[in-house]
Amino acid sequence: MLEPVGPLTLQFLAWVASRRRTYAEAMEAWQTSCPRHTVWEDALIDGLIQVQSQGSSRQSDVILTARGRAILDECSHKSIQTD
Repeated sequence: MLEPVGPLTLQFLAWVASRRRTYAEAMEAWQTSCPRHTVWEDALIDGLIQVQSQGSSRQSDVILTARGRAILDECSHKSIQTD
């Protein structure tokens, strides 16, 4: 069983997984200066996402790690079972 994550982190993981996302796009949508909403930073620290270099940092891809994918899949599976 994987460590649980909050609903905002799950939303972020689903957003990243939904299609190709660039670093610039992720920063625009998810970076915050509010210490209570550190979804981007927490996902990096927890090893749920990674930035895959594509030349310039702004064009680099943001992707789920195996751990991030597993958490998203586990939560999706639980959601299906309770529906």
